[in-house]
Amino acid sequence: RRWRGRRTGGETETSVAVTMFVIHSEEDMRKMSRDWRAGKSKVGFVPTMGSLHEGHLELVRVAKKEVDKVVVSIYVNPSQFAPGEDFGQYPRALE
Repeated sequence: RRWRGRRTGGETETSVAVTMFVIHSEEDMRKMSRDWRAGKSKVGFVPTMGSLHEGHLELVRVAKKEVDKVVVSIYVNPSQFAPGEDFGQYPRALE
């Protein structure tokens, strides 16, 4: 999927093309990562538990300065919830 993003951070605001993939399996992610690394791309990783916010986007901006490809996970990890906490109601926004 292609979408138009805005580059920010002091430079003149310009529109940049970004390619986004939504991957649902560990196997597909491993293959994509292997392919990128075989092509000599550096791959960065920003783990999240969903509920994306500006802090996550800043981590992506920082990573983009260091690597060629940035992977953002949206995984709500049940092991990070204590008994009685509302794992089922935790937000999982993909936008």
